[in-house]
Amino acid sequence: MSSALLRPVSPGDAARGAVPPRRTRILALPEARWAAAALVLFLVALPLYLTGAPAWSWAPLFALSYATGGWEPGWAGLQALREKTLDVDLLMVLAALGAAAIGQVLDGALLIVIFATSGALEAIATARTADSVRGLLDLAPATATRLADDGTEETVPTERLAAGDLVLVRPGERIGADGRVLEGASEVDQATITGEPLPVAKQEGDEVFAGTLNGTGALRVKVERDPSDSVIARIVAMVEEASGTKAPTQLFIEKVEQRYSLGMVAATLALFVLPLLFGAELRPTLLRAMTFMIVASPCAVVLATMPPLLSAIANAGRHGVLVKSAVVMERLGQVDAVALDKTGTLTEGTPRVTGLHPSAGSGLSGEELLRLAAAAEHPSEHPLARAIVDAARARGLDIPPAEDFASAPGAGVSARVGGRTVAVGSPARLLDPRTGHRAASVAAGLEEEGRTAVLVTLDGAPVGVLGIADRLRTDAAATVSALAELTGTAPVLVTGDNPRAAARLAAEAGITDVRAGLLPQDKVAAVRELEQAGRKVLVVGDGVNDAPALAAAHTGIAMGRAGSDLALETADAVVVRDELATVPAVVRLSRTARRLVAQNLVIAAVFITGLVVWDLVGTLPLPLGVAGHEGSTVIVGLNGLRLLADGAWRRARAAGEPR
Repeated sequence: MSSALLRPVSPGDAARGAVPPRRTRILALPEARWAAAALVLFLVALPLYLTGAPAWSWAPLFALSYATGGWEPGWAGLQALREKTLDVDLLMVLAALGAAAIGQVLDGALLIVIFATSGALEAIATARTADSVRGLLDLAPATATRLADDGTEETVPTERLAAGDLVLVRPGERIGADGRVLEGASEVDQATITGEPLPVAKQEGDEVFAGTLNGTGALRVKVERDPSDSVIARIVAMVEEASGTKAPTQLFIEKVEQRYSLGMVAATLALFVLPLLFGAELRPTLLRAMTFMIVASPCAVVLATMPPLLSAIANAGRHGVLVKSAVVMERLGQVDAVALDKTGTLTEGTPRVTGLHPSAGSGLSGEELLRLAAAAEHPSEHPLARAIVDAARARGLDIPPAEDFASAPGAGVSARVGGRTVAVGSPARLLDPRTGHRAASVAAGLEEEGRTAVLVTLDGAPVGVLGIADRLRTDAAATVSALAELTGTAPVLVTGDNPRAAARLAAEAGITDVRAGLLPQDKVAAVRELEQAGRKVLVVGDGVNDAPALAAAHTGIAMGRAGSDLALETADAVVVRDELATVPAVVRLSRTARRLVAQNLVIAAVFITGLVVWDLVGTLPLPLGVAGHEGSTVIVGLNGLRLLADGAWRRARAAGEPR
């Protein structure tokens, strides 16, 4: 059958706004135009033919109907024949011409019109799938307002923005780049990226995404990613890749189709020649043979696989999961074991202050301790320093200025705050173990729990300890539970982190099988061990050290927002917005797609078998055979497109939510 191809869109095109329209017009498709022309010509000729008008009035119209409806599939079939493959399109055209040759002009024209209309419907359905995917690309504005150091404004194409630029987003404008709000407050509609139904309040320090719609306030946004690294750019690249492959089932069917088509042609010739050898009449014998060739053609079988898988890809993409190919969408539904990375996957990947422990004799409260530490750490770029400063700001603390800042790698920082020397750093470096200070036992207790302990001293005397740890994602426990229910076995935690930190996080997430302190090759070995036990393993990770395991697994999913380039390239699918709960949802969607493929194959087999038996043991009218054959093709196509609906994703997502 004819099909409409997905046209790849380059990141540059997307950035400039030069993307295809959201919804393809029907008559923009050549298949639809040719089918419409064939139908109109047929409908004009039909009453003339039925009322007994002269042949010169209806014969040219029927001939034009044959030409407009049949030239494209006929040409495609001849090209396939030149490559030594037999295309069912060519068989349909030959059947129509054969009907015309024995005087069944009306039946042949009807075959051409129905066949062309079926091909047009398939092209429209494929285009609608492409539209759903391309809708992800039509997000970023073509230009943005960039602010210079002196405050002057400059309108520039969004592809010219770079990390570190400051852009002004006025009310009602789309945000031109991924970044963080430096000034202003507004509400931002993020539905196109995150699927959140309501606008999200944004203020200083909040992250925003390219393509989301600003509300009533003005925002000054610092660009944190180049356009080529933005969420939209990643979507563009992966959607281009997603439309270019076929699932193993499809490839198997195509191999079978060639042998089946050759066998069908041989059976058709036998059905035509053998009765003639035994004295049968030419006309009914040829008509029966052509009807057999039509109804036995495997069009519906060929179309059974791709629409469900491509529809599932488009639906997952709309909800923030980019599945790179139909192969991957099919394989996701086969997984029966899951291995999860810790940092950046189960956790947010950003250290946060989790505890304030001022020393009893320091006279400081927890907030005063944090305020001193934040003042000393403010000039530092170390991740732990940022965590301390962020914690102080989150509590609304006034951070005093620091003087004489100094940093010692591996030890910590020191600065003068309010005329006194404040040092923040490793307890092992700043604390003399011979003193037996209580801060040492507090620090040891935090480290035993798998947290990082940071000691604060004032004029050389310990005044307290801060506990810092990576925070578990809010949806981690629910995701672990959902994956366990889906696969029938609890996920495994594979991490390079220390065993204490891994055990603490695993306990919070509900994981009992913890494999910590692993090097990249050890993670691969863990995956191989599960596979040798007969498991099809899904690995979820984000870092460079996860890439070998992602490649070795049956299927790999990368967390996209902070994922390393290597992990994103290696993984089979990417969670664009880092929402871990979408992992079990996309697995369920894949399983639904596989069920629809099986349904389609059954539907196709029932139609083909029924029509063939009818033609062999009875008398199947050619128009009815054509209608049954093309009807089955349309049915399986529409059945597969059911997964385009948002309801399919909502059901996949809701199935994993706690009741």
